[in-house]
Formats: sequence, structure tokens, C-alpha cells
Amino acid sequence: MYTNELKLPRHNRMRLSGSLVHRPLPRNPSSCSAKSPSRTLAPAAGRRPPHPGPRLRMAGAAAIQRSARRIARYAAAAPSLSRSALQQPGRLLSSQASPEHGPRGAVSGSELALYPPERVRNFSIIAHVDHGKSTLADRLLELTGTIQKGHGQPQYLDKLQVERERGITVKAQTATMFYRYTTASQDSDAPRYLLNLIDTPGHVDFSYEVSRSLAACQGALLVVDAAQGVQAQTIANFYLAFESNLSIIPVINKIDQPTADPDNVKDQLKRLFDIDPSEALLTSAKTGKGLEHVLPAVIERIPSPPGKCDSPVRMLLLDSYYDEYKGVICHVAVVDGALCKGDKIASAATGRAYEVLDVGIMHPELTPTGVLYTGQVGYVISGMRSTKEARIGDTLHQAKSTVEPLPGFKPAKHMVFSGLYPADGSDFEALSYAIEKLTCNDASVSVTKETSNALGMGFRCGFLGLLHMDVFHQRLEQEYGAQVISTIPTVPYIFEYGDGSKVQVENPAALASNPGKRVVACWEPTVIATIIIPSEYVGPVIMLCSERRGEQLEYTFIDAQRALLKYRLPLKEIIVDFYNELKGITSGYATFDYEDSEYQQSDLVKMDILLNGKPVDAMATIVHNQKAQRVGRELVEKLKKFIERQMFEITIQAAIGSKVIARETLSAMRKNVLAKCYGGDITRKKKLLEKQKEGKKRMKRVGSVDIPQEAFHELLKVSNSK
Repeated sequence: MYTNELKLPRHNRMRLSGSLVHRPLPRNPSSCSAKSPSRTLAPAAGRRPPHPGPRLRMAGAAAIQRSARRIARYAAAAPSLSRSALQQPGRLLSSQASPEHGPRGAVSGSELALYPPERVRNFSIIAHVDHGKSTLADRLLELTGTIQKGHGQPQYLDKLQVERERGITVKAQTATMFYRYTTASQDSDAPRYLLNLIDTPGHVDFSYEVSRSLAACQGALLVVDAAQGVQAQTIANFYLAFESNLSIIPVINKIDQPTADPDNVKDQLKRLFDIDPSEALLTSAKTGKGLEHVLPAVIERIPSPPGKCDSPVRMLLLDSYYDEYKGVICHVAVVDGALCKGDKIASAATGRAYEVLDVGIMHPELTPTGVLYTGQVGYVISGMRSTKEARIGDTLHQAKSTVEPLPGFKPAKHMVFSGLYPADGSDFEALSYAIEKLTCNDASVSVTKETSNALGMGFRCGFLGLLHMDVFHQRLEQEYGAQVISTIPTVPYIFEYGDGSKVQVENPAALASNPGKRVVACWEPTVIATIIIPSEYVGPVIMLCSERRGEQLEYTFIDAQRALLKYRLPLKEIIVDFYNELKGITSGYATFDYEDSEYQQSDLVKMDILLNGKPVDAMATIVHNQKAQRVGRELVEKLKKFIERQMFEITIQAAIGSKVIARETLSAMRKNVLAKCYGGDITRKKKLLEKQKEGKKRMKRVGSVDIPQEAFHELLKVSNSK
């Protein structure tokens, strides 16, 4: 044994008169599990021990033996002492609150050992956007003493700047809470539970975050606004949880609003989801009314996580993000076994092995515990430096052991593609670094390198939707200071050529236009759109969907005031401005959600933008043949407004193949060469004008047109509906 691993510092020793110390235990026989007495204090074979400190070198053999005995007694007594320490009323916020961990204390591995799987509940909060998910999460954190009431910012789990600016949840966040479940007002012997809360996004573009979060849960709180009722994304999130076989607890929130109608919402839940109205909880996350019933319902209605405590460790990689100093931090759910600091783990996807450098829980910040047990959710730092090593949905397991990989997740299906280029060509490496680090935080983005004749080297990125793309751009600018030019968003099409070959096209510039590759058929992706609107707006919405080439699938009434419409729409028709127009014609009352559907054959053409006869590949787009002329006119008109005048004339054209369908001309800036010709022969003036004209022609042949970044942004707003 090595003395530097045996002697405890003074601040780590147990005080019988006080509470349990909150620093992680050194590696000892009980630090991981009571069922693993074979673990020793000696370091792993072949590992060189750290150099002992001066105090330990001076200690004799008797002192070393005393230290070993102290550790053995400490480890054996820790669980029982932890239990008594946790029952001290001085450490509780209320009769139901948990120990004051988090910002005001730490959590040790011995405390986590008090929570076997049957005392663990993993649940998420799902809802339509702005129905109160994050506010409800704040109240639950305060109720359990995880954060202090009135301290910290609202929507505590929304940590990104973009989330606070937009008022939406973008990244799913996890928080571990400790809760004493009592049936009486005062019951110090009541069992305590470990609750893992996952706050999920509500917008349709971040449904991949929701599906990943649900994979670690056994239940979900379905939050519905008492005034607005069931909305489009409420339906989508319900079926995500239902298909994941989760126990669903309906929570009707915002009952303090003057327009709240909980009885009507209960009827909607019964009609749409067949949920018993008596199961719904009535709450107000803002005032705290009714929140005392939420956590007891979580414990009673949501099952404990399945798993085998005595099996080799097996974990599901839920999420990851990059820290400049610690490297890749992985969020994991322990399915089987126990994970301790210093263990060797391996990836089932890559086969690479890692040493666990740190392990702990989110309480709600990173809180080291030195161990995670079966059914618990936490974080692992294992020295991963490359973002490609942390594959979301991967199974992490004990090294040199054979385990069956966990099911993982469905891969993200990218709905929108756009080119990202640095505003300054010399910043390509900086942009590459920023995208690499950001994609570790957002695994649902696909990235491939590409080159444009107009913009130079850049990246072709796939996103889950237009809001997802906007948020990604904003994070690049805010977190990494990157100045980015983005091209017109496109969707993945399928083209069939005359020789029978088919190809999926994500970048219109890559579509061959030579006669030997004649396109004979085209397919475009479609979606099933769910629209919930007040009844008086049904007519305008049906007209809008018809203009967008939609096919009506369903038309029903939720209640006397609201209708539900389902349409099959081409994805291209909704990715830019459909939602804005829908909100406009319904005075902001419409809610919209969509899910992937099949490809359908369509009449599509590739449209190029030419500047002085030269195509700009970054502005090429694929449009429906019936709308090509209108879209072409809008594009050239917008470009004329944003391209600055040059010393030569600029011709802006929209063309399909060799046929020009729209044209605008930007006149050249001219010097007044006749300023000094006050009189005299007219031929002198003509000669000066002809000389200037010849010079403009030479400049046009050799000059290049600078396209400002704003022009690319404005092209995103070209309407598809008129």
C-alpha cells in the first residue's frame, strides 16, 4: 500500500457531532458498492504511484496502519452515518426538502449509495413552447433545496445566451434533486429519493434533443397551458413519450391566469390522448400553487429505472459538450453496474479505451461524487479530446468486457442544408475550429467541407430546421466570434438521370447540367403538418396551404373554438417563411408542428444567378417550375438593392439552363468627364464620352463583383407563396 492513498486530510475526517463530510472518499472497499469487497486501495498494476508528501514520509509504519484502520472504520460507518446526518433538521429546508447540496454543499459517493434503483426516478418535462417548462423546473429545484429560492436567474437551466435572448430552451439540461417523500407533515424516517430532472426544448426543430432526453427517462411531465390548451407541439411531444413507453403525468400549468380554463383542457386531454381527467395536476409554476403534488406523483406513478447492480458497468451516452480545460464532458445514464473514478471504460462504437478522470452528478452544476450507481444520471470526464470520439447514443462499458450495446437513438434526419463560409477567406481555420467545437455541443448538425467559386472554402451543414440553423449561426457568433456568410437553405432532393441512375442532391451547385446527364424525374421531401387554429381562421389557413401545394389529410374540431388541420406539404414550402405567414393571417394564434413524410415526385428545376454572365454557385437554388419566374424576379430585385454600384455596369440575371427568366441592370458609377468642357465643338465631348465607355468595358471584363453579406441574408427571406 502507498501511504499517500491512505491518510485522510483533516478536513476529510468524520465528525460525529456534525454532518457527513462532503468530499469524495479515497478509493476504498465501499466507495463503489457494498457488493464489491474485493476492491483494494493499491493503485492499478503497472501504474506508478504519486510521490508521497513530506508529512507521510515522516510517518512510521504504525501511523500508516492507524490510517488504514481509520479508513476502514470510516468506510464501514459512512452509510449509516450518512443516513443519520441526512435526517438532521438543520440541513433541511422543509420537512420534504433534501440536504442542502448544490451551490451550498457537495455530495459524496457514500450518499449516492443510499439510493438504490428503487429509490431513483428519472423524468423529463415536455410541452409546447412557452407553456412553462423551465419555470416549473425552477420551482422543483427550489422545492427540493437544490437552488436557493430567490437566488440565481429565472429559467436556471437555460444557460446559453441564445436561450435567454430568444426565451426558448435549445439544449436539454439535467439536474439531480434529493427529495424526502412523506405522507405526513413531519416524518423524519420517511424514505428519500434521488430525482433526475431533464428540461427539454419545446420547439419542433429541437425534437432530437427531446428524443435523446426521453431515452434516459421512465416518465414525463406533460405540461399544458391552462389558457391556451393543447397545442401542436403538445401533440408531437406526447407521441414521442408514448412511443418511448413512458409513464405520462399531465400537468395543467398557469391556472392563475384570468383566462385559465382547466376543465376545458382536461376535456381536450381526454379527447385527444385518452387521459383520465382525474390524473391531471393543477399547478401554477409562477405562484407555486399546487406544486406540492408534483413530486409525490412522480414517485408514485413513474417506475424506477431497470438495471442490474451486480453486472459490469454499462452506460448510455446521452449528450456531450466541450470544455476548454477538461475536454469532452459526457452526460451518461448508468444502466447496469457502478462507475468509479479511476475505472477503465471503453466505447462500443469505436473500441477505444479511456480512464475515468472525474465522475459526478449535475446538482445542478457539475458536482464530483467519485461514483455513479445503477439507474443514476450524471457526467463523466475521461480525457476525450476529439469531438468525434463522443458519439451520441454510444454504449460505454467496462474495458476488456463484452456487453450487449444499448439500443441508442435514431440518427438525426437533417431537413435543411446551408453553406457556411467565413466572411474573410483567411478566417477559414478559425471557422473550422469553431464549428468542430460547437458540433460537440450539438451532435444533430452534419458538417462536410465544400468549395465555392464565389466564396472560397467553407462547409455544407445539415440542420433539423430553419430555427436550428439560426441558433447555430448565433452561437458561432456569440461563443466564438465567427463572422459567417450563409447560403440559401435547401432541402435534400432526389434526381433521376436518363441512364437510370439516381442521386440525392443537397447542394444545388452540385447538380450536373450537361446534356449527357439529362434529368428525367425529380422527387422532393414532404412533411405532415399539424396546425391548430381558432375556428374563424380556417378559411385563410386552407388557402395558404393550397398555395403552398399542400394536400389536406384531416380537418377536425378540438372544441367549439379551435380546429385541427393536417396537411401534407413539400418541405421546401415551409422552411423559410411559412410559419411567419401562418402567424400573420391568424393574428398569432396558430400553432404549427410537422413530422417527416415520404418523398413525392415533382416538377423541379435548377435556377442559377448570374452576375455579368458568370454563375454564382452559392446562390443557385432548386424551385418548382410553376414558381420559377416569380422567384427569379424577386431574387434579382433583392440583389440589385444590396449590391453596391461599381465603376462598371453589373448585369444581374436569373436563368434556368440557358434561358434567362429575369434580369436587372445596376448602372455604373461615372465621373462627369464633361465638367471642364464649357463650350467648343460637340465632337470633343463625344470623344471624351466614348473614351470613358471603352474604359468601363475593359473594367467589366477584368473586374469582380463584391457581394455583401446582407445580400445572402436577404435572399433567405424570398417568399415562396405569392
